[in-house]
Amino acid sequence: MLPSLTRAVRRRVLALAAALLAVGGALLWWLAPFGPPAPSGSVTFSTGVPSGVYQQYGELLKQAMAEDLPDVSITLKDSEGSQQNLARVASGEADFTVATADAVAQYIRDRRPGFERLRGCARLYDDYVQLVVRKGSSIQRVSDLRGLRVGVGQDGSGVRLIADRVLAAAGLTPDRDVEAVPVGIDTMPAMLERGGLDAFFWSGGLPTEAVLSLSRRYEVRLVPMDAPLVKALRDVGESTRHYRSARIPADAYAKAQDGQPVETLAVANLMVTTAEADPDLVEGFTRAVIDSRDSIGSQVHPAQLVDLRTAVYTEPLVLHEGARRYYRSVKP
Repeated sequence: MLPSLTRAVRRRVLALAAALLAVGGALLWWLAPFGPPAPSGSVTFSTGVPSGVYQQYGELLKQAMAEDLPDVSITLKDSEGSQQNLARVASGEADFTVATADAVAQYIRDRRPGFERLRGCARLYDDYVQLVVRKGSSIQRVSDLRGLRVGVGQDGSGVRLIADRVLAAAGLTPDRDVEAVPVGIDTMPAMLERGGLDAFFWSGGLPTEAVLSLSRRYEVRLVPMDAPLVKALRDVGESTRHYRSARIPADAYAKAQDGQPVETLAVANLMVTTAEADPDLVEGFTRAVIDSRDSIGSQVHPAQLVDLRTAVYTEPLVLHEGARRYYRSVKP
């Protein structure tokens, strides 16, 4: 009988031990935090010129991040635009930014410092090229800008890059055939209004508040850029293939368009970081970009066009592993 009793006791001890392990495991699961620790620290986000879409988008995205990534402190830094933004991220001066796909392609093509470190988080909304003139101006096409004072954007902006290319596609040499004035969207509308400019280029989401405000207080119109001009632009080479023909809807700037859409070209904006960025941080950052679309879009209309189905396509940049992780997590 003794050996039998010993086996019975042993079974009870083992059963009790198993029960204790199960209870202990459940308690540990309940007390322990879920998943890896939330990202923390400080990051710098390079935006754009005051009153531009990049700046407005950055301010609202920072607010959204405060909820989604409460332990991450975000500092916004004004910039001249896409070209300067890329240089900042590539050099480590900033951690995240927004830049147009054509500016990214040119940065890579030129093999500028740190180009190999750049990675994509999301494809955002499209920028539309807008050529603004006084309503009574004789300018009907880009080639009519010869000899005139034209706002072309600051030297480090994506506007400057695309304005120079559009002028060249129209048969004009920017530094010789027009008086190129290197100022930004925070300055150009007032200069046109005062007579300091005959026209200005802008590339931004629709509508851009600075252009909309100008159209409401001063009579302006948009000059069309037709398909042949866009084709000539795309034929330049690899870094210009990101342009596409597009239309500015009739209601974008109602007073400036007389109820008519305007032919132009568009290019995608990308959220950019570097290969070294923490994957957990990039995953959280990307999630906040997508989840905040509607709340930001209610104040910055272009953000409404951020689409989960296309956000993953960040060409010409390789998608960051943290962003890839996010897209996999929400894949249906």
